[in-house]
Amino acid sequence: MQPAHLHVRSDCNLDITAKINMRLATYNIHACIGADGRFDPGRTVGVLRQMNADVVALQEVDNHPLGEVELLDYLSRETGLAAFAGPTLQRDTRHYGNALLTRLPTLTLKQIDLSLPRREPRGAIHALLDWNGQNLQVVATHLGLRPGERRQQVRRLLALYNSGPAALSVLLGDLNEWLLWGRPLRWLRRHFSATPQPRTYPARFPLFALDRIWVHPRSAMTSLAVHDSPLARIASDHLPLMAELAAVAHEHAGHPVSTAASRNTGADV
Repeated sequence: MQPAHLHVRSDCNLDITAKINMRLATYNIHACIGADGRFDPGRTVGVLRQMNADVVALQEVDNHPLGEVELLDYLSRETGLAAFAGPTLQRDTRHYGNALLTRLPTLTLKQIDLSLPRREPRGAIHALLDWNGQNLQVVATHLGLRPGERRQQVRRLLALYNSGPAALSVLLGDLNEWLLWGRPLRWLRRHFSATPQPRTYPARFPLFALDRIWVHPRSAMTSLAVHDSPLARIASDHLPLMAELAAVAHEHAGHPVSTAASRNTGADV
């Protein structure tokens, strides 16, 4: 947190205005198997440390034992972030699916089943986090490969944003949406407003914007960029996507009040 303004009033009351920043990221880690075909969780940790995000949605987390701990526990330990699993495939030996890493206090956490008959099981993690006294609604997901799947899944996800009050709402993950003008993206733009579409896949030569971050109100997002480091290009088949969020916190006479940017312009970053 970095204070943007400090005002001292003549009546000796202290009026502080601070700009609060947060970093979000989404990263399909491809089960920690890199572009060279090698399983190397250390490279995944290295990319996560480079990003230094406050909230990270992970996809394709193959949570098998790694030494004395599970893979997700290892990622949590090495990054210092709390980890929450959202498996979509339950196996006898290990689970596979989504995960959420965060350093923010967690208020509620639910797993949403987005699976459809005869298709690979899919899901989402629906979390309510505390960001400096504000409710931050986070939905982290990995959608299906067929257009019909994604249409049904996006409808279900958009319904979650009517389930409770939140100062800010976020949808992030691997949406697998190849059709830039398909109905799922039109519906998401209608709810969240226009957002840039940086290319993230394949990591070595990105051609497709499969990984997305959407924020409401749109004006709270101050930047959106691919994390394109040499390590990220080899650690997975996807590049991570990062967003910066900003809010304004006011404190007067010992009573802090935090508010997100209130005007949603719909303009691109």
